[in-house]
Amino acid sequence: MRIEKDSSSGKTTIRLIGRFQSEHIEDLKNQLQGALVLDLGEVTLVDVEVVRFLRDCEAEGAEIVHCLPYIREWMFREGKR
Repeated sequence: MRIEKDSSSGKTTIRLIGRFQSEHIEDLKNQLQGALVLDLGEVTLVDVEVVRFLRDCEAEGAEIVHCLPYIREWMFREGKR
């Protein structure tokens, strides 16, 4: 997975590229400080721990954009448990 950070327009966006799996969560947490937007447009694969992490990020106020429908649905289902 690759992480790119962009701070333009007064917003910090973190773009994730590739397979985002649980071993990448700590790396992302270190870069999330002050980030308001997570762009998942180029994420190809996630696991259940990532889905739970993304759901928690959203609950704490992060905006998740360009999220594939299967990831969004999985986040929704995990939130119901």
